[in-house]
Amino acid sequence: MTLVAGVDSSTQSCKVVVRDAGSGALVREGRAPHPEGTEVDPAAWEAALRTALAEAGGLDDVAAVAVGGQQHGMVCLDSDGRVVRDALLWNDTRSAQAATDLTAELGGPQAWADAVGLVPVASFTVTKLRWLAEAEPANAARTAAVCLPHDWLTWQLAGAPGLDALVTDRGDASGTGYWSPAQESYRPDLLERAFGRTPVLPRVLAPAERAGTVAGGGAVLGPGTGDNAAAALGISAEPGDVVLSIGTSGVVSTVSTTPSADPSGTVAGFADATGNFLPLVVTLNAARVLDATARLLGVDHAELSRLALSAPAGAGGLVLVPYLEGERTPDRPRSTGAVHGLTLATATPAHLARAAVEGLLCGLADGLEAIAAQGNPVRRVLLVGGGARSEAVRRLAPAVLGVPVLVPPPGEYVADGAARQAAWVLAGGDTPPVWPATSTETYEADPVPAVRERYAEVRDLTADRAAADGERPG
Repeated sequence: MTLVAGVDSSTQSCKVVVRDAGSGALVREGRAPHPEGTEVDPAAWEAALRTALAEAGGLDDVAAVAVGGQQHGMVCLDSDGRVVRDALLWNDTRSAQAATDLTAELGGPQAWADAVGLVPVASFTVTKLRWLAEAEPANAARTAAVCLPHDWLTWQLAGAPGLDALVTDRGDASGTGYWSPAQESYRPDLLERAFGRTPVLPRVLAPAERAGTVAGGGAVLGPGTGDNAAAALGISAEPGDVVLSIGTSGVVSTVSTTPSADPSGTVAGFADATGNFLPLVVTLNAARVLDATARLLGVDHAELSRLALSAPAGAGGLVLVPYLEGERTPDRPRSTGAVHGLTLATATPAHLARAAVEGLLCGLADGLEAIAAQGNPVRRVLLVGGGARSEAVRRLAPAVLGVPVLVPPPGEYVADGAARQAAWVLAGGDTPPVWPATSTETYEADPVPAVRERYAEVRDLTADRAAADGERPG
């Protein structure tokens, strides 16, 4: 048996799976937590990776390993390879004004969509670099190289052999704002516009190209990729498949054979980990909306689901706008959450639980609609992520989304995708190895369009007020 390992270095934790390269069968696994916050010392990621690897039995008998990681994070290195400052994560919104400025400077949203397939928002690395140049010029001056979280971890596994050994892949590079999926190349002009110069950037590897070997261990390193591309690979998504992932963020993505360029900025035209493209919509607020509501009501997630399913569709007109950490889609980094339609009749735990689940799903439904409007066929919808474990989410999703939903068994699909990439690096060829498909459970319900209509009526009210007041979350 030839073993491969896949890593998911996500916002909240690090997960490692070790699988049989031929069949994909799970052999062992491990995990470790990450610190909270929107800026983190990358050393914490490495420590968590080492702990998770040890829990998963190490890499001594593993032939190849690849890392899937949270996208967009800004990791700055000095000329000696030392981290300049804590990494800013994708959900850090301090670069919101930088995003606005950069968009205007290039000539507006259409210019950015044409250049790199996306329109700047605070999540993207290019905006964080502008913020760094303006807010921390001394740290900017020390920065000799810029990479992403998965790039940095791959480099650490290789023994940090020098800045010229930094590598990435097209899937993760496409979320920086200075790499073009359509042209398959960096846009140094955009990086210089944001940062004032062009630091060392990771070399972009082909989907199954070797990134080196693990220092002292001999296991082959795959190029790795961003978490969304890794999840699509882990679930074996094909053109026409829409993946709804409910984790720390909410992601609606589809595999496409052509690049996307949405000047509205709703759909980000990313690349995937196989040579195709991955247009996607991301919300900042997803599973933690359920966490927060459960905490507010003093119940666990099972009881939250029971309460939500006991309330009527539409929660009697009660709507929860779930912008608890600002929002990326729509681009409202200064907004807050809000509850509308509170009356004596709707002031119950069940109504609030229902409104929370429906508000979360309405944001994803908006994303699904935007993906389809870009000319992407919707063949089937796959629901994954920690939030998919909620019975209320599974049962209410088809009613809110208006389409049947397929739910695979719970799994670590980002880590699985990274492991599948590692197996691909070993096997070679033009396509990743075929692992047996997991069984799925289908959920169907009559569409209830009134839920989204009511949500659309109120979602911008508080957001507009927060923007006018200039308030920031946190």
